[in-house]
Amino acid sequence: MMTMTRRAALAAASALAAAGPAAAAQRRPLVIAHRGASGVRPEHTLMAYREAIAQGADYIEPDLVATKDGHLVARHENEIHETTDVAARPEFANRKTTKVIDGESVTGWFTEDFTLAELKTLRARERLPALRAISKAFDGQEPIVTYQEVIDLARAESRRLKREIGTYPEMKHPAYFAGIGLPLEGRLAEVLKRNSLNTRSAPVFVQCFEPEPLKTFGGLSKARRVMLVSRGPAPVDVTSEAGLKAIAAFAEGVGPEWPLVVPIENDALAAPTPLMARARALGLEVHPWTVRAENAFLPKSLQRGTGPAAHGDADALLAALYAAGVTGVFSDFPDLAVAARARLS
Repeated sequence: MMTMTRRAALAAASALAAAGPAAAAQRRPLVIAHRGASGVRPEHTLMAYREAIAQGADYIEPDLVATKDGHLVARHENEIHETTDVAARPEFANRKTTKVIDGESVTGWFTEDFTLAELKTLRARERLPALRAISKAFDGQEPIVTYQEVIDLARAESRRLKREIGTYPEMKHPAYFAGIGLPLEGRLAEVLKRNSLNTRSAPVFVQCFEPEPLKTFGGLSKARRVMLVSRGPAPVDVTSEAGLKAIAAFAEGVGPEWPLVVPIENDALAAPTPLMARARALGLEVHPWTVRAENAFLPKSLQRGTGPAAHGDADALLAALYAAGVTGVFSDFPDLAVAARARLS
């Protein structure tokens, strides 16, 4: 497969924009702030979401897990010792335990063992401190937030900035939570209804790696759904036309790991796969994840400087994804995604 150089990616993106104002408007991809501006602020905090909005993000993304008393809070996982100061809190030492989450044994502290009031006493911290020293400097400043607080922020900033900012919640480990009597689907649907977001046109996408929870959610809410898919074994094979047709039967979009759209060959970006064209032919949104700036997350040809924390050429990756025709992109650095998108026009 032919590899795509940075110059070729940028040229392809420019050619896409040259199709004219109408085509550019139709194809203007969304910038989705992955857990907020999580490259520079501790993820899933209000400061991370505010920074993402200030950088121009269209949507802010909270991963949702449940508390003991049934609230939905924004955390990367239900195990929280990596993203909070819970391990340093002696009053919660006896909450440390080992559980099996989606077939994997995990030891730590879990949101479902805390009430919302207890979780609110914790403070967030950077999950990748070795890579993100800027973000680590903000450790201990922000509490855990509920999905309602994320919606409230998006609405307040939409009014202030006079542009629509949406939310893009992910149901994390829904089968596990259903198994312990804390199903996520109904709780999420209720929050959306309470906030008048129960429509196909509402500024919200609901995402999940599991198809059955998305199907269940579809019976409870009209909000748009996106099936997430990673490389390797997955519930649905998005590399086949049949797999994409299966997704189109219950979701409005697909969220593939980005190399499923623009693959890596010989440590460089290669020409796009058929996924994009097939998905768009079925009317599916395509929102690949997740573009990060650090060398640790980029193919060798795009790495710059020395060490995994140094920032590489994420612009080339973004240009290649935009040139492929994606309708949105997740990034830990929404400012980079916004700037790359601006170059299209």
